[in-house]
Amino acid sequence: MKLKQTVGLTAIAASLFLAGCGGETASTGGSSAPVENVPEKVNGEDPVKIKVIRKIGGDDHTAQFLAGAQKEGESLGFEVDTFTANGDSAKFHDAINQGLTQDYDGFIISHGDDAATVTEVQKLVDAGKSVVTFDSNEELKSVEGVTLTSQDDEALATLALDQLIEDTNGEADIAYLWVDGFPPMVRRNAVYEQKLSENPGIQEVDRFGVAAADTTVQTQNAVQAMLKKYPEGELDAIFATWDAFAIGAARALQEAGRDDVKIYGIDVSNADLQEIQDPESPWQYTAAVDPSLIGAIDMRILAKKIAGEETPQEYALEASLISKEDLQKADGAVNMESLSDVVEGWGQSDEFTEEWMTTLKEHHAK
Repeated sequence: MKLKQTVGLTAIAASLFLAGCGGETASTGGSSAPVENVPEKVNGEDPVKIKVIRKIGGDDHTAQFLAGAQKEGESLGFEVDTFTANGDSAKFHDAINQGLTQDYDGFIISHGDDAATVTEVQKLVDAGKSVVTFDSNEELKSVEGVTLTSQDDEALATLALDQLIEDTNGEADIAYLWVDGFPPMVRRNAVYEQKLSENPGIQEVDRFGVAAADTTVQTQNAVQAMLKKYPEGELDAIFATWDAFAIGAARALQEAGRDDVKIYGIDVSNADLQEIQDPESPWQYTAAVDPSLIGAIDMRILAKKIAGEETPQEYALEASLISKEDLQKADGAVNMESLSDVVEGWGQSDEFTEEWMTTLKEHHAK
């Protein structure tokens, strides 16, 4: 794992569908007697209460992130409520402000990309709440005690782009699928611009990007239009900085019968793995971090904060490159559960796991 720590204590994904315009789930943790050798603040008759609030939604990545956080929290005996605003900024901020008036001990805030998030997180901290954020506004570094987590976006972009450059011998006309305005996208774009400046044979001929409830559909339509402008021999590859983009592009290419264009993407989900394993799919590689593991590690960091232990200001999870070739060599279909059989170390990390957490998990597993 890659740890980025600076002075003090203290990303986007998307593409299938969670039911409803906004989704909220609640777990029911029971009270229990104190457990020996566990910090007092996370150890008592009344369970620790956590709220996980995510701005984006409607996709497999979101579902797995929330499930990972909830599973980890419940294994520690915490009560965990989750909410996704499905991209609705007003609902997202309303959920944070409501949480401020409720009896939660800690919050995980995901994809809070605007200035209002910084203001609201400051209010949570001032009220004595512990906060961990994921892929959120970099200005949150100014809020003392908050940890900013992210995927290692620089590594994600580097892995995918380096593979594209290698496969094309540094000579390719490409389309770029990217959207501005989100911290992880800004970091990925910085790598993209650097790689193009270092490899003049890689030429961007077109681009598209929008973050919406129907990103995949809009991307599919946009790529269909691109293909009419660039017949065979005039477009070699597509770099998709988000799996919602990659899925849309793959559908457009397959519908057009264009097997001359290859996709290099970022992020992974069960739907993505199914697409990549399709022999007819143009999606060749995707760089990713296990979203369930992100949720679990965010929960561990939050647990340490509530327990009064030191935590880093920033933490980035290590990225992996997943190839179509390796997936097709596997014995049977590969999903998020079995991906660790193909990608070494996938979904596994003991980062921020303390002995008292193991004790709590053993106690609540009884």
